[in-house]
Amino acid sequence: MWYVADMARHLRCNARGGWYHITTRGVGRREIFEDDRDREHFVELVGELAVRYGVVLHAYVLMGNHYHVLIETPEGNASRALQWMNVSYANWFNARHGRSGQFFQGRYRSIPVDGEGAWALTCSVYLHLNPVRIQALGLGKSARAAERAGAMPGPPERETIERRLAVLRQYRWSSYPAYVGYTAPPAWLTREVLWKRVARKVEEAPAAYRRWTEAYIRQGVAESTGSRLTEALAIGSTAFVEKLRRRMSALTGSRTNARAWRRLLSFREVVQAVEAEAGAPWLSFAHRRGDWRRDLVLHVGRMHGGMTLAELAARAETPLDTVAKAVRRTRTRLTKDRRLRASHTRILRALGDSSEAP
Repeated sequence: MWYVADMARHLRCNARGGWYHITTRGVGRREIFEDDRDREHFVELVGELAVRYGVVLHAYVLMGNHYHVLIETPEGNASRALQWMNVSYANWFNARHGRSGQFFQGRYRSIPVDGEGAWALTCSVYLHLNPVRIQALGLGKSARAAERAGAMPGPPERETIERRLAVLRQYRWSSYPAYVGYTAPPAWLTREVLWKRVARKVEEAPAAYRRWTEAYIRQGVAESTGSRLTEALAIGSTAFVEKLRRRMSALTGSRTNARAWRRLLSFREVVQAVEAEAGAPWLSFAHRRGDWRRDLVLHVGRMHGGMTLAELAARAETPLDTVAKAVRRTRTRLTKDRRLRASHTRILRALGDSSEAP
């Protein structure tokens, strides 16, 4: 069973031997690469990152206003390494183009990945498919939003498939050409680990990886997997996520244990806990106006799961203003309704959260 823990806020992890999907955007979504010299210098820094900090670089892709890398950190030094790379590039870019001020949009986004399972391979494929996930190829934001909303498109036409394949194969600014044998790999790029997930023999790996990746394009590049990989807090098996929870609890200490844990709490888990307390399935009360069970799911998701109101509205398929009112209403009711407060306490305990404050 594979599990993606969805959350808005991302933990900063520096575990030894950890795998991370890293992405950073330009401030205000501004372009961070203006020409090929910018891209060449950034790739040079990626290589220096691997050598200087002992980071294992498994995959990368440069886009207009952001970049992605899939790394492994034997020394547990992701934060220090990425801070050095981002600051180095920002200073170089600003000096070259006569700019000043903030360059990247806050800190990088770091998503722990299960390096032992198939999710690391899936991450690398998603990274490499970024160049075809654009409006001009029918995979822009509007098309992906429609797919997330349930408007499933049919298989792409052959001409569309060929256009997408051509873009993927000709895109220079990623590790994909090296993975599939189009170009010689830089010494600092590690392909063998993920190659083994698709082929038994090294000589067969480039073709096998190409078939694996291009299959996504031929099938339509499903948005559901791609969007969850960028929105997730952790990517891997249930056992992997549970191990991450325990690790974060140990690192944060007892005073902040509940707070750190909440960021790993999924909407599905909240629903299951309320279902158990109420003795009824979610669909029987999910859209009942003012139902304490529906409202409690939304309140716990917001206050103890760290989810935004927009995220809750999407997951509960409920209008945003309804969610906001339900959260406020429940907060007030918890101060007055002893039975509701008792249910709330039992739900939090079932979820492993020791904080019982409404």
